[in-house]
Amino acid sequence: MTAVESRPAGVTRPAGITGAGSGPRPGNRPPRARVMGFVALTKPRIIELLLVTTVPVMFLAAGGVPDLWRVLATVIGGYLSAGGANALNMYIDRDIDALMHRTEQRPLVTGMVSPTEGLVFGIVLSVVSTVWFAALVNPLSAVLSLTAILYYVFVYTLWLKRRTAQNIVWGGVAGCLQVFIGWSAVRDELAWAPFVLFLVLFFWTPPHYWPLSMKVKDDYERVGVPMLPVVAGNQIVARQIVLYSWVMVLTSLALWWPLGVTSWFYPVVAAVLGAVWLKEAHGLHARAKAGIAGAKLKEMRLFHWSITYATLLFVAVAVDPFLH
Repeated sequence: MTAVESRPAGVTRPAGITGAGSGPRPGNRPPRARVMGFVALTKPRIIELLLVTTVPVMFLAAGGVPDLWRVLATVIGGYLSAGGANALNMYIDRDIDALMHRTEQRPLVTGMVSPTEGLVFGIVLSVVSTVWFAALVNPLSAVLSLTAILYYVFVYTLWLKRRTAQNIVWGGVAGCLQVFIGWSAVRDELAWAPFVLFLVLFFWTPPHYWPLSMKVKDDYERVGVPMLPVVAGNQIVARQIVLYSWVMVLTSLALWWPLGVTSWFYPVVAAVLGAVWLKEAHGLHARAKAGIAGAKLKEMRLFHWSITYATLLFVAVAVDPFLH
């Protein structure tokens, strides 16, 4: 475990954050670009994946097609909830975002959205999403949604991210809670089935994100964020990816056995997808062990496959009730 200061040494607040930098002046920010800036604060691409893991669980919980109005309410509430958490994450991380190549165009860095606007936007979305869930879905979903927001902002962003290489491991819990939200939206209770899917996502998150961290580790090293590839060599990171991958694949099969909540379809799909994942994970480890680095390491192959894996696995979760 590697400790770093809340603001890493050498990191200064970028001029665009104070309003005196190269970002757009308040009177020179086009309305359309401003709107797109606020949309960018919600991190739409990440939310897509969160919703992909929420809606299929609603099909599983309903044993078929759930109430579509409830699905719509849950999707809207989920977007507002995750969007609020992401906006607050960008507000907190705007200092290091300005110094990382992959985040230097975020709206709070460029000045398209001011820090105050970003903070207020994140808080408003978080409050509205909680009220939305409580009024239109159920109180349990509202509590789970609020828990995910608070965990992502306070536990991951403010506490873990800049202090430990285990940041992604435990910080990923916030995203895993989406399966509980989807299940509780239909059943108004929790059960073992969503817990298994929670664990699948928990073990999926590190081997999903670590390959990307390997690719951009210079960015994280520059700002003092101790992502695992920053504090450990590629071989160690790849070994950890293999270990988490095996646990993830085996856990995914528990929905079929011992729980027995699926037909033959889901475990077949899970096994095939898992086999491809393990092939990619072991391939990455073999290349890292051989000392291969740079573009030939091909770490992003596993990152891109991880998104496909999660999408197809949860599609199988949604389809299986119709075959059970």
